[in-house]
Amino acid sequence: MLWSDLVGHRDQLEWFRTAVASGRLATSFLFVGPAGIGKRTFARLLAKSLLCRNSPTDRLEPCDACEDCAQVDASTHPDLIQISKPQDRAFIPIELLIGERDKRMREGLCHDISLRPYSGRRKIAILDDCDALNVEGANALLKTLEEPPLDSILILVGTSLQRQLPTIRSRCQAIIFRQLATADIQQLLVRSGHAEAEAQRIASAAGGSLEKAKQLADEEFQEFRNSLLAELIARPMNFSGLAKSCGAMVDAAGNDTREKRRRLQQVFSVASELYRAITLKAAENENERAGELAQADPNLNQAINAALSSWTTGTQGAIQCWQRCLTAIEDCDRNANQTALLETWAADLAYASKN
Repeated sequence: MLWSDLVGHRDQLEWFRTAVASGRLATSFLFVGPAGIGKRTFARLLAKSLLCRNSPTDRLEPCDACEDCAQVDASTHPDLIQISKPQDRAFIPIELLIGERDKRMREGLCHDISLRPYSGRRKIAILDDCDALNVEGANALLKTLEEPPLDSILILVGTSLQRQLPTIRSRCQAIIFRQLATADIQQLLVRSGHAEAEAQRIASAAGGSLEKAKQLADEEFQEFRNSLLAELIARPMNFSGLAKSCGAMVDAAGNDTREKRRRLQQVFSVASELYRAITLKAAENENERAGELAQADPNLNQAINAALSSWTTGTQGAIQCWQRCLTAIEDCDRNANQTALLETWAADLAYASKN
């Protein structure tokens, strides 16, 4: 993959190109922006450009043909360190940062990035899921951030500045990534084989997220989404049945822990989207914005109108349901028990909407 294949984020690319050309590239970066917009892809392309042996030091253009480029693409480059939160952990384990207890500072990201480059020009580390850094993990990174090793670059990838600890924010150059334009998502969908009309429809409802666009393009997921929306707007809400049907959808992933957690997050995200839209439409001064959202997604529009026809708790009730869904997403990240999480979430929604 080359920069010409990247869709969107041209301002961020030009910023890095200018920094490289002037020889003023910082050592610690914090990439923040909504999920599913390509921050991780951008970080890997940046690493590929900086490690490419055929790329001039004052340019950000990988050749895509040398051994360095091939190794970055295969995630096997000895000078590229990539760390992310394990699916079965609520936080990034400190062992990934500074090693096991009996090998502290002799393995892990902080040790590896301090070593001399093996074959490239520098050491580069990409720390994904940095929203999941706890205080202990952030403190473990302090020395590396304050005294970065020579010829090293550390890139932390998260969703927002507000979710980062002050010790991280104050020591990194923040690079803000925005949602993708509808035309950008449409282009990516066409590349993956979707017809123009279908790609335009999906992109319009994706809200700037390629991740959501992929979900909307999945017929099986769309069938579940429509069923979930119907259960959420039913009056009275059968919260016990809601928890069971969502649990069955999650359990269909089998023993794959990563996929099960992803599906559980999808459940809460769909509900969050619905209650957010209801909140906007229930608030008189937000009617115009809610109409734009509904127009882009006919299925969501139908669910909103059906819900509002019997909605008795106004904006406050919708906000309470919306917040409960956001809390459930956070609980999912903390590895809460699936059954208990779904049951309490469904019961709280029923109570908040006065069923």
